[in-house]
Amino acid sequence: MAAAAETVEVDGPDGVRAVRLSSPDRLVWPQVGITKRELADYVVAVGPALLRHIGDRPVTLQRFRGGIDGEMFYSKNPPKGVPSWVRAVPVTYPSGRSHDQLVIDEPAGAVWAVQMSTVTFHPWPVRTTDLDQPDELRIDLDPQPGRTFADVVRAAQLLRTLLDELGLTGWVKTSGNRGLHVFSRITPDREFLDVRHAVIGIGRELVRRDPDLLTMEWWKEQRGERIFVDFNQSNRDRTIASAYSPRPLPHAPVSTPLRWDELDDVDPTALTVRTVPARLAEVGDAWAGIDEAVGSLDAAADLWRADVEERGLGELNFPPDYPKMPGEPPRVQPSRKNEANWTDDA
Repeated sequence: MAAAAETVEVDGPDGVRAVRLSSPDRLVWPQVGITKRELADYVVAVGPALLRHIGDRPVTLQRFRGGIDGEMFYSKNPPKGVPSWVRAVPVTYPSGRSHDQLVIDEPAGAVWAVQMSTVTFHPWPVRTTDLDQPDELRIDLDPQPGRTFADVVRAAQLLRTLLDELGLTGWVKTSGNRGLHVFSRITPDREFLDVRHAVIGIGRELVRRDPDLLTMEWWKEQRGERIFVDFNQSNRDRTIASAYSPRPLPHAPVSTPLRWDELDDVDPTALTVRTVPARLAEVGDAWAGIDEAVGSLDAAADLWRADVEERGLGELNFPPDYPKMPGEPPRVQPSRKNEANWTDDA
């Protein structure tokens, strides 16, 4: 028999809020026995750090019916029953349509999201004061089969060096899976496409520095055993799991901020819902200074410009749900390209 609903009292900027938690003993990660109540306790324990990275941003909730082995769906519109103290802002999508999206501004809001079966928080790289100009550059280093975590660490360190050269401060975290995420705060003076182009410029320069390790190939069949620099995470309506977000893998991993000097020795599989609160209490948030380290995107934008003007390189593929974009290469898998039906302009 399921346990009765419980009330979780959560402190916040407007005092203590009581958040109802139904079925607190329901297993979210059945493989390790982590319940809905334990996930709510985790969110409370890391609340201030989590809110540093998702607060004041539109956020997509990755929700699961019946735990991580159940049906998964992304929740963008405010769901039925959203508390009056959880706000929403109108965001515009690549299709041009616009609707409200949730903003989680206090730990009680994150606990309410857990009540709604949320596992992972996916914030946009914008603040609610300017929803069209990102204040955060995000690069996902995605290892292809055959590469180890040590290889990803080497790629992240190369990226950090390049960001330093470009006047940007890199902040690294585990992805919660096999990769690493590197973020950098930027002045919000460019729109999404400009940020995407700057990321492409950064990625191409990384590949030039170590082409055996890194790749910008969009099609998986062309990546080989290299680490993919995922430039499409910079598009409008593309998000990365936030710092301190749990991930829906059997061992309940957490996407965890790290200091750069920890990278060589860290075991990402040891950073979980059960271990991260103690780490945070002991060493603090490794990204605590991120809001004070804001840099200009000018030098990164110059990399893109040089690639276009001096090397003849241009746009790369967009995600398949995007409308066809100006200058975009053909959306056809290279192995399925039929030369008989192909022209010089695709």
